[in-house]
Amino acid sequence: MFSESDFVFMREAIELAKKAALSDEVPVGAVITLDNKIIGRGFNQVISKNDVTAHAEILAIRDASKNLKNYRLNNTCMYVTLEPCHMCAKALIDARLSRLVYSSFEPKTGAIHSIDHIFDKPFNHKIDYQHGLLKEESSIILKNFFKSKRH
Repeated sequence: MFSESDFVFMREAIELAKKAALSDEVPVGAVITLDNKIIGRGFNQVISKNDVTAHAEILAIRDASKNLKNYRLNNTCMYVTLEPCHMCAKALIDARLSRLVYSSFEPKTGAIHSIDHIFDKPFNHKIDYQHGLLKEESSIILKNFFKSKRH
């Protein structure tokens, strides 16, 4: 189901999620790959950038687009530690990513599976997706982050 490289890239996304947590941001990390090389990275920076759009996925898209010098990210794959929201899911469609792999479901705002199935809508681009890769590791980081906020 998942390849060796899938695990490598998701572990990198998890490291970025940890970086977000250290910055007191919701711990979500994302990487974008092309030909088995990372071309974009992002982690949540909504608070530090005072920017509601500064989700890990959006920042990874911006980074990859800058590195490729193209707003279209054909034949790329995103690895992200949490199911994307509607904003991020639509950005993935518009950027023309080929594949999405995410770890954990997001029951409150997840647009791929949890509260919606946006990739099943009749958009002009389809993205293949899988979920559950290293979900325990991603879930623990999120649970610990929110547990620390309640104390």
